[in-house]
Order: sequence, then structure tokens, then C-alpha cells
Amino acid sequence: MKSTVEQLSPTRVRINVEVPFTELEPDFDRAFKELAKQVRLPGFRPGKAPRKLLEARIGRGAVLEQVVNDALPSRYSEAVSTSDIKPLGQPEIEVTKLEDGEELVFTAEVDVRPEITLPDLEALKITVDPIEVTDEEVDAELQSLRARFGTLTGVERPAQEGDFVSIDLSATVDGEDVPEAKTEGLSHEVGSGQLIDGLDDAIIGLTAGESKVFTTKLAAGEHAGKDAEVTVTVKSVKERELPEPDDEFAQLASEFDTFEELKESLAEQVKRVKSVQQAEQIRDKALEELLEQTEVPLPENIVQAQIDDTLHNRIHALDHDEDKFAEQLTEQGSSREEFDADNRTHAEKAIKTQLLMDALADKLDVQVGQNDLTERLVLMSRQYGIEPQQLIQLLQQNNQLPAMFADVRRALTIAAVVHAATVTDTEGTVVDTTELFGPVGNGEAEGEQVSSDEADKDADSAE
Repeated sequence: MKSTVEQLSPTRVRINVEVPFTELEPDFDRAFKELAKQVRLPGFRPGKAPRKLLEARIGRGAVLEQVVNDALPSRYSEAVSTSDIKPLGQPEIEVTKLEDGEELVFTAEVDVRPEITLPDLEALKITVDPIEVTDEEVDAELQSLRARFGTLTGVERPAQEGDFVSIDLSATVDGEDVPEAKTEGLSHEVGSGQLIDGLDDAIIGLTAGESKVFTTKLAAGEHAGKDAEVTVTVKSVKERELPEPDDEFAQLASEFDTFEELKESLAEQVKRVKSVQQAEQIRDKALEELLEQTEVPLPENIVQAQIDDTLHNRIHALDHDEDKFAEQLTEQGSSREEFDADNRTHAEKAIKTQLLMDALADKLDVQVGQNDLTERLVLMSRQYGIEPQQLIQLLQQNNQLPAMFADVRRALTIAAVVHAATVTDTEGTVVDTTELFGPVGNGEAEGEQVSSDEADKDADSAE
């Protein structure tokens, strides 16, 4: 087999493949074996009919068509493996010459990863906000902890923010009752904003037994998006009494003996949260700098596929009703034109980021360790609330294991980028990225290295 690659654009190539018929003999053997199982000829057991009789029965053209259709994918893959290209998406294959007994010639046009001139990572400078823990933030955590151990006591006064009330709700739209909006004995924290717009304002000032009518838009159900007249009746009002912030509370609410130790722990907790936020800021700014400094040609077919997928998912959630989609956009203060523009912008940035990360991963020789994959699987299984083994099966069924592998590799790549860059906060202090992104490395310390194909095989053997 002979193949050549013709560059059509920075992101698309045409592969020209010539296959002599002598190389197709194994494909003919397989085709005739399958046909022998399917075609019954008098005097022959299933699978034992001779090739000549089978060919005479179904015709040389039908056999040739099956052989070619079966041979194209493998010959395309072979041509790709012997070239330096990295395909994106499925190829468009066209048979340009088929001479029986002589040769098969076909072309395959496919989008590919473009050549990218990468920036000097050591020259990359990133500035982020410093980690500062204020007394107010620690007090907020303390108040939240005290609230968890608070007690509710009934009061005979108007409801105010922070109270807990038991309420009855009913609603009408254009004078007609809305059955799904009716509820009784619902517990609600005033000021939490967890139910419907306008509810907290209506409740504040009401005492037990009093009602109030207010207008709001329904968020779900048959009348979603329509104005409704909602009646709220307060059945009871309770206030939350918080425990005193002392050593006794510290022993009740934590493993610490003193209140001061508890406050120190809460301060560390706030610091950990801010460290995670700082790491996210570093990651985001590193990507922004890289994208700004790097020219990445975009394969239009891949971009359009992501645009179409996003649009499909949005409309699918509305039972493919274009009118409902337009109404939803209007309610959000947007339009179809604005949605399409934003959709394209997001798709282009996402594809550009993926292509850049993959090119950097190759340059830095980023390796994915078995522990890296296991860690991601455990994290994802917790997010979805299922067992890791069940998650693996779902990923395999939907052919998403290669995508997960790619995501893990890209995450390791951005960590490598951050380690190579100079990271300081706005006060000029150098940020220790090893505390936020782990030790400098590319997967070697994370257990046995695996490839995307090996990840699939490991998952198969695990079932």
C-alpha cells in the first residue's frame, strides 16, 4: 500500500491511498467466509460453499463492494499511522479508482491538529490575588457553624429575616387555580431566597395566621414564565437561638477543647478555600496568557460540530420547541442572534484551548499515570453519586473514556505550565505552585503510565 498526504489548509489534509489487489486477498477471504455462513447452497453445509459458486450466486460486483467497504477503514487507519498527522473527527472517504484485480485507490479528507508555534513557558508571568483571611470571614464561618447547632423557638411577633416559618401557598394564573403550586405546612427560612421571587418580602411583617398576596413569575410547570397571583399564609414563626461561642460549644461542635482552637481551625478552613480559589485563578490566567500569545488555526468542522451540539442540547431540553427557546432567550434578556454569537465564541475558545493543551502536552511529554486516572474516576463517581466501577461502564458505553483520558492529560499539562511560569500575587510575593498543583512532574510519580488505548483496555479487564 502507498499513501501520500496533501495539505489542504492548516487544519485539513487529503490522504491519497493506493492499494494493490494482492494486498486485498485476506479481505476477500474474510468476505467469502462470511458469505458462506449467510448464503445456503444445495449440497453444501453452512460455511462450506466454494468461493467460485458463491461468487456466481451473488455476483462479483456485490463481493467487490463488500470487500472495499470492509477494507477502507483499516487501510485509512494504516495510512494515518504511517504519517505525522493527528486526525480530528471522522474522514470523508471517496473511492476514486477501482480496477478489479489491479488496484483500489481512494482519498480521505479529514480535519487534523494544526502545527502550533508554542510560547516560551519560562517567560510566562502570572499575577493573582493574594490569600488573605479576614476576621469577618472567620466570623461568618463561625456563625454558620453556630446556626447548625442552633435551636428553634416559637415567637409571637411578626416574621423577620432569619426566622423559620411554616407556610401555606396557593397560586392562580388569569384567575385559574394552579394545583401544582399549592402546598401546606412548608418550612421556610425567611431571607434564604430558596423558593420563589417575592416570597420573603411578602412574609416579612406577617404574624401567625396572617396572609398576603403578591405577584411573581412561575419558574416551572405548565405555566412556567407566566405571572401568577400567589397567596402566602403564615402558620407559625420561630426564631433560631444560637449557642454561646465558648469552650463548651467548641467541644460540642468539633474535636477541639477550646474556642480559640476552633477559631484557628476555621481560619485554616477559610485559607484552604481561598487556596483552591487562587489555584483556579492561576489556572485561568495561565490559559488566558497562553491563548493570547498563541496563534491556533481552528478546524471549522470541529467548531461547527460543537456549536450544533450545544444548540441541540438547549433545544432538546425544551422538547425541540424553537418557539419556547426564543421565549426563554427573551426572558433572559437575550436573543437568538446573541445566543448564536456567544455559542460560536465559546466553541472557538474551547477548541482552541484543547488544541493548545494537546500540543503543549506533546512538547512537554506529559504522561498520564494510573493513579491520575483513578483519582479522576473517584472524583467523578462522587460527583455523580455512583460507584467507580459503574461509572467506568457508563463511560465505556458512551465511548467517553478517551475524552476523560484527554481531560486528565490536559489538567496535568496546565499544571506543568504553571510550574514553568513565574507566579506572583499583587503584592509581589512569589506563589509556591507546588502547594496548589502538586510536585513538579508529568505523571511519572503517579504510578504506571498509561495511554488512551491502554485506559480502554484496563477498563475492559476491570469488568
